[in-house]
Amino acid sequence: MSKASGLALIGSILLLGLSAGVAAQRQETRELPIDGVRLPADYRDWTLISVAQEKGRNNDIRAILGNAVAVRAFREGKRPFPDGAIIVRLAWQHESSPRNDRVFPAPQSFVAGLPTNVQVSVKDSQRYAATGGWGYGQFEDGLPNQDRSLLQSCFACHQKLETIQPDADLVFTGYSR
Repeated sequence: MSKASGLALIGSILLLGLSAGVAAQRQETRELPIDGVRLPADYRDWTLISVAQEKGRNNDIRAILGNAVAVRAFREGKRPFPDGAIIVRLAWQHESSPRNDRVFPAPQSFVAGLPTNVQVSVKDSQRYAATGGWGYGQFEDGLPNQDRSLLQSCFACHQKLETIQPDADLVFTGYSR
């Protein structure tokens, strides 16, 4: 084996080790709780509750999913939500689709652009009593956002909803029947 190929082999082994270490750290970080809120492993298989478009600062489109407990509560109109309900909001940049618009007589097609984040709301009336029974988490590219002020702002906005609609149990999303 030449010196160059030996160095290349060592470099490959180091790179593989580094990649495995980063992957292991990434998985470990994904599972670090933010106030106990985790990104559920199977959330992409959950039931669609609603979709939304957020204009203004966020300018995103969203899909709101729920686990079985949340879906049952939405369907039955049960408020407050029972403990164990989890609502997940997936967000993407909202952008026009030039490709699709070439088919239509005027710009009218909008699509999901780059993903921005996934937000998770977990109902546990005892654990999250200080925040109306809901724990909040935000994840970017599967990793938890550790910005405490951001997470505290979640409850602040949801709390404003309570002044407008007290029976919503701090949940913005409605269920279409």
